Amino acid sequence: MSVTAAGFLQLAMVIIVLGALYVPLGDYMARVYHSDRHLSGERLLYRIGRIDPRRQQTWVAYALAVLAFSLVSFVLLYVLQRVQGVLPWADGKAGVSPSMAFNTAISFVTNTNWQSYSPEVVMSNLTQMLGLAVQNFLSAAVGMAVAIAFIRGIVNRRGTGEVGNFWVDLVRGTVRILLPLSIIVAIILLTQGAVQSLRTGFDFTTLDGRQAHSMLGPFASQEAIKELGTNGGGTLSVNSAHPFSNPTPLSNVVEILALLVIPVCLTRTYGTLVGDRRQGHTLLGVMATIWATMLTVVWIFESRTDGVASNAAGAMMEGKEQRFGIPASALWAVSTTGTSTGAVNSAHDSFSAAGGGALIWNMLLGEVAPGGVGAGLYSILVMAVITVFVGGLLVGRSPEFMGKKVGQHEVTLAALYVLVMPALVLSGTAVSVILGSTTGFQGNSGDPGTPGSIHGFGEVLYAYASAANNNGSAFGGLTVTSDWFQTSLGLAMLLGRFLPIIFVLALAGRLAKQRPRSRDVAVGDHALAPVGSVESGTSASDNGFATMTLARTEASTTTADSDASTLPTHGPLFGVLLLGTILLVAGLTFFPAMALGPIAEAVL
Repeated sequence: MSVTAAGFLQLAMVIIVLGALYVPLGDYMARVYHSDRHLSGERLLYRIGRIDPRRQQTWVAYALAVLAFSLVSFVLLYVLQRVQGVLPWADGKAGVSPSMAFNTAISFVTNTNWQSYSPEVVMSNLTQMLGLAVQNFLSAAVGMAVAIAFIRGIVNRRGTGEVGNFWVDLVRGTVRILLPLSIIVAIILLTQGAVQSLRTGFDFTTLDGRQAHSMLGPFASQEAIKELGTNGGGTLSVNSAHPFSNPTPLSNVVEILALLVIPVCLTRTYGTLVGDRRQGHTLLGVMATIWATMLTVVWIFESRTDGVASNAAGAMMEGKEQRFGIPASALWAVSTTGTSTGAVNSAHDSFSAAGGGALIWNMLLGEVAPGGVGAGLYSILVMAVITVFVGGLLVGRSPEFMGKKVGQHEVTLAALYVLVMPALVLSGTAVSVILGSTTGFQGNSGDPGTPGSIHGFGEVLYAYASAANNNGSAFGGLTVTSDWFQTSLGLAMLLGRFLPIIFVLALAGRLAKQRPRSRDVAVGDHALAPVGSVESGTSASDNGFATMTLARTEASTTTADSDASTLPTHGPLFGVLLLGTILLVAGLTFFPAMALGPIAEAVL
C-alpha cells in the first residue's frame, strides 16, 4: 500500500469513528452535566470539600471558584517541581529551576502544556504522575465546566443569573468523562506496544559498544489523557513521535481520535442541552470546514518536492516519522493545532514554509476547529454571538441568540474575549523581536532580510500564538529557556487562559439574567424541553438546568429564534456567516504579521 493510500485510510478511519461516537458520546456528556444524581464517590468528595452540590452559583462565584482552584493547582505544582530532588522516585533528578518551574506550572494549569525542557532529563516520574498528569485531567475538566456554564447561561429561562456549580462540573467532567475514556485509550495503546512501567529506565549497549540509558515510565496512561484532555505535554522530548508512546500506525490513529473526539462531540452535547440539535450541527459544520481546508493545504504543500533535499527524499520528509509519513503527519499537525493540544508526531519546524504557516494560521483562528476540550465550544459560541450581532444589524433583524437579546454589554464582553489573544500574540512577538537579546535564541535566524531571519520571526510568532491559545506546540528552532521567554510566555499562557474564561462567564451571567421572549424551545428526540411540556414520567434536574428535563417527543415546537424578526442561528446561511466572521476577524488581525513571516518565507 502506498503512503498516500495509507493516509487516506487513516483519515477515513478517523472520520468514521468520530461519526460513530458523535451521538452516543455527545448525549452521554449531556446527561452527565444535566443529571441530578451524584455517585457515591462524588458525594464523598463533596463532604471532604464541604461543598453543597445543590447550591447554584452566579457567574462571579463560578469565576472565583475557577480562579481559586487554578491558583491552588499552580502553587502545588510549582512546589512539587522545586522539591522533586528530595522526593522518592527522583532517579537522581534535581529540583526544577524557579523560572522553569514557574513556566511549567502555569503551562499545565492552563491546559497549554508548553514544555521548555526535555521531560526525560528534567522531570521525575513522580512529578510526571502526581503533578503533570493530574493537571492533564483537572485543567481539561475546567475547560469543559466553563463551556457547560456558558450553555446554562443560554438555557436559563428564569432570569436568576445562575450558571451552575463549578465544583460539581469539575468532579463530573473528571470522574465520569475523562477518567473512563482515558482508561479505554490507555488499554488500546498498551495492546499496540506503548510502554507503561514504574521503572525509571534501563541501561543498554549500543551497536558501537557504548553504554547508554533509556528512560522508562508510565507513558501509555499519560499519553491517553494528554490527548483526550487536549493537553499535549509529553513524557518524552520528541512527544508522540517516540515509539514508546506511539508505536504503530494504529496507535497514531487512536491518538488523533483521542484529541478530536471530545471537542467534536461537545457540539452534540450543546445541541442536546439547548434543545435544538440543529444548533450543534451548524457549529460542527463550521468546525469541519476549517479543519478539512487546513488539512488539504498542509497535505498538499508537504507532499510537494521543492528543493534538492525534498526531491531526494520524494517529499518534505525531514522531521517526520518514517512510520507515519506525510499524510499522517499532516493529519496530526492540523488536528493538534486546531484543538489546542500541542502534542506532535513530527517536527513542525521542519514543515514547509506554507505548511508551517497554515499551522500557525490554524491557531490564530482561535482554535475553533474543533478547539480544545470545552474551550473550543465556548470560543465558537462567542464568535456566534458576534455573528448574530453583526449579521442581525446588517439585515435589519434584532440581535438575539437563542431567544436572548445581544445588546451593548453582551457584545462588549464578546469583543473583549476576541481581543485578548491577538493582543498577547502581537505584543509578545513585537517585543521579543525588538529585543536584541532574543535574536540569538532563534536557532534558524540569520542576517536581516534573509530567509533565515524570516523563519526566526515565524518561530517567535508561533511561540506566542501557541502560548496565548494554550496550545503548547512549537517551532523547535527557537530556544525558550531564557528568563525573558520563560516569563513572557508564562504570562501569555496565564492571561490567554483566564481572561477569556472571565469574559465568557460574565457573558453567561448576562444571558442567564435574561428571560427569553418565548418559553418555547425546540424539542427533538431526546432533547431538553421546559418542564411540563412533555409527557409525565420525566424528572427535573437541580444541576443548573432546573427548569429543564430530558424528554423524548416526536414533534418540535417553535423555537425562540425562528421569529421573522430575528436571525436564525442554525442552518447553512448562519454557518457561512459564522465562518466568514471567524476568517475576517483573524485575517484583519494577523495578516500583516503572517506576511512578515510564513508568507514572505513561502514566496522567497
